[in-house]
This record gives sequence, C-alpha cells and structure tokens, in this order.
Amino acid sequence: MRYELYYWPSIQGRGEFVRLALEDAGVEYVDVARLLNRRGGGIPALMRFLESRSVGRPPFAPPFLKAGKLLIGQTANILLFLGPRLDLVPKNEASRLWPHQLQLTIADWLAEVHDTHHPISGGLYYEQQKPEAKRRAAEFRAERLPKFLDYFEQILTRNPKRTCYLLGKAFSYVDLSLFQMIAGLRYAFPRAMARLEPAHPKLLAVHDHVRARPRIAAYLSSPRRLPFNQEGIFRHYPELDG
Repeated sequence: MRYELYYWPSIQGRGEFVRLALEDAGVEYVDVARLLNRRGGGIPALMRFLESRSVGRPPFAPPFLKAGKLLIGQTANILLFLGPRLDLVPKNEASRLWPHQLQLTIADWLAEVHDTHHPISGGLYYEQQKPEAKRRAAEFRAERLPKFLDYFEQILTRNPKRTCYLLGKAFSYVDLSLFQMIAGLRYAFPRAMARLEPAHPKLLAVHDHVRARPRIAAYLSSPRRLPFNQEGIFRHYPELDG
C-alpha cells in the first residue's frame, strides 16, 4: 500500500513522528503537502480535506494519513494503525495498548513543549505573550521536563538488561518518537538538557540507537528531513532556556 501523509510543508511538527515510522519501515509514501501545487500538493492539498463537506469523517487538523479508503487523523491514532503494519509493534491487540499509552504520554509532553512559547494562545505571536512564556518555560524546565524524562528513564530501567527499547526486546514506533523528543528538546532547550541528560543515560541510549539505524541515518542526512526552525513545535528562544 502507498501511504499519503498530509502535514504542513515547512515544519517537522507532529507529522515528523509519522514520517519517522514510515522512513524506518522503508515503505513507499508521499509527503503530499511538500509536492508542488501543480502536482496536487502544497497547502491546497490539506485544505481539500479540512474544508471539504464531502469528507464523511474529516480530520480536525494535520497530520492525517490516507491509506487506501481510510483517512486517519491524530498522530497517536495514525501510529496505532501503522504500528502492526510496519512491524513496529506486536500484532496482538493487548500488546499494542502499552505502546499506544506511551505515545499518548508523548503527545501530552509535546503539547507542554508547545505551550512554553505559546502559553496563552496559538493565535498570538510569541512576542505578544513573551512574559507569560518565560514564566511557563521556567516551570517546564524545573518541574515538567524532569518529570517526563524520569518517567521514561524508569520504564527503560525496569526492562531486561542489555535492551534499549521501551517495549523491552522489541523495537517500536515509540522508540522513534522518543528519539524525536530528545532531538527536539536539545534544539529548544540546550542548556536545560545539558543539565538533565547525565541522569538519564538509558534515554540517551535510545536516541543514539535510533539515530544509527540505517534507514533513519539515511533519512536524517537527506533533504526529506526538515530542519528544526522557529515555526515548529520545538523552537529555540535563548530567554526560555534559563
């Protein structure tokens, strides 16, 4: 099956978690919004689904994935669908619930990262909420960031020895997502991460293992991997890094 991924064309954002799964599996997919408009891509491609009244079950916002006749929205939901098809989770339902739970926790974590620079409204510019962002970021660095890092470090610590996967022996899409979180946090909060990383060696091992996977390494060095920038979820504002 050829998959069609719909997301904003110039940022990694939530769509990157889906891209990483597709890239690691080596399956054919089209990043539709990054195609030229005349080839059916760009922002108009997204709007056709978001604004069309002919779509029976429309997504609320990107990312969403078209797989055959299915149109699937929400990052965690897309990965729940893709996981067994890409051999990135066990195929039995009971075993899929745990990685899904972890992915939903990552979604909460990602939302808190976003809110460090947009604590009042996503409709306002960062400069319009800068004092509030400084306060929110300080609380995130001191309380929330360590809490999330500690949680995932504890999960890895409880796993059998000599494994660096969140599910134990099996590599999964959650490992890919954790890699993306560490990479993004290093970009957005380099000083805070430098202080916290020594206490989380197993998390760093996951990051390094994922980065070294052949297909991921090839993807990261290709133009398909968009750079972090000041329009995405992970943004670097020195004044928010403490």
